[in-house]
Amino acid sequence: MPSSPSPTPGKSSKSGKSDTPVKTVKAGRSGRAAAARKAPKAESHLAMVRRARRINRELAEVYPYAHPELDFRNPFELLVATVLSAQTTDLRVNQTTPALFAAYPTPEDMAAAVPEEMEEIIRPTGFFRAKTKSLLGLSAALRDEFGGEVPGRLEDLVKLPGVGRKTANVVLGNAFGVPGITVDTHFGRLVRRWKWTDEEDPVKVEAVVAGIFPKSEWTMLSHRVVFHGRRICHARKPACGACPIAPLCPSYGEGETDPEKARKLLKYEMGGYPGQRLSPPADYPGKPAPALGAE
Repeated sequence: MPSSPSPTPGKSSKSGKSDTPVKTVKAGRSGRAAAARKAPKAESHLAMVRRARRINRELAEVYPYAHPELDFRNPFELLVATVLSAQTTDLRVNQTTPALFAAYPTPEDMAAAVPEEMEEIIRPTGFFRAKTKSLLGLSAALRDEFGGEVPGRLEDLVKLPGVGRKTANVVLGNAFGVPGITVDTHFGRLVRRWKWTDEEDPVKVEAVVAGIFPKSEWTMLSHRVVFHGRRICHARKPACGACPIAPLCPSYGEGETDPEKARKLLKYEMGGYPGQRLSPPADYPGKPAPALGAE
């Protein structure tokens, strides 16, 4: 008996069913259309600004005690400590500066220091030869050009050896009360995670963020963001499950989302550990950091 001819593609067989997977194709197209409909709309600039300002308000409630984490008693000590903080932790700087300021309490004293002796004191902060050169240079400039006083203008500060915009803004905001945005590695990382900007250059990041917030918020915003970056929103494994601003974060899920596991990632006072300052402010809820050699 001759075999029945194969059904022509696209035509119905005797059973009345089409051999062409029409429904499958339609379902696939329908699924893609549905996915397109569900895709989130791009956030407008106004919506981003509102979200950013809400994050700042939330962080203000979480860290009402946010502060600069370098120990200092005057503008000169803050300037020196900030220069030393490059490529190291504030904790290591705070453990090193007591001996440094005991030996060289003023710009005049520091400008006259024997380089090799200063290098030995600041060796724990790393890059001690380059940092010694910067400290000797900026101290001499303060002595010779500013009467031994730290200037309170950004354009003067950035002319000092080893002083860039970040250092200048730290000094201006915390020693002179002049608002400034401090873009360090933590600040840059978080504002990109929060989609405030995708800029990588610190100066461009500073300009973008300055346009989002009123000038009166700049200094405290810097402290809050850096605090959050050091305690919860870490570079390698952010503690997303313990983050108080998780609902506002477009990058939620990059880190640990399980609440119990996330809590174990918290650092400093949030995790019940010492902070970075040997002499923290009176309202700081954590433990003071140990002196050098006492860790």
